[in-house]
Amino acid sequence: MTYAKLIATWVLLTLGTASFSHENHEKKAEGVSSTAPEQKAWGIAGQAAKVSRTITVRMTDAMRFEPALITVREGETVRLRAVNQGKVLHEIVLGTASELAAHAALMKKFPGMEHDEPWMAHVSTGKRGDIVWTFNRPGEFDFACLIPGHFEAGMVGKLIVTAQ
Repeated sequence: MTYAKLIATWVLLTLGTASFSHENHEKKAEGVSSTAPEQKAWGIAGQAAKVSRTITVRMTDAMRFEPALITVREGETVRLRAVNQGKVLHEIVLGTASELAAHAALMKKFPGMEHDEPWMAHVSTGKRGDIVWTFNRPGEFDFACLIPGHFEAGMVGKLIVTAQ
């Protein structure tokens, strides 16, 4: 097996159901994901019909999110609407600080990797993408843009889920 094939196999096994295309982004804009819900430390994919509010998160080429701090209540289903106001590709990925840092390192090695998980929205210039998420566990979590260089430039935010 060649080195390139070995790396490609490792990436596919490591990322599981991550998609390398944008074919499902129209569905994501409607709050529909192509993958089965998976419980994560910060919650689980939500249903669009159960959204209690929409929080718009603007992404800019200053490598910042606005707002950079989001507070939700445990049990709340929220639509995070990521709006790319910049001139370059951005994304928003929910997770823990350690998971996001590890994923950012992987993105540096494989910069063409694209996402289609329910906790991620990969957003082209002038477009928007939605994450519909049920925050069913209290705690402090993070979100970030993992496009190579963006995470390192400080394109990160904090997500606080308050207990019921």
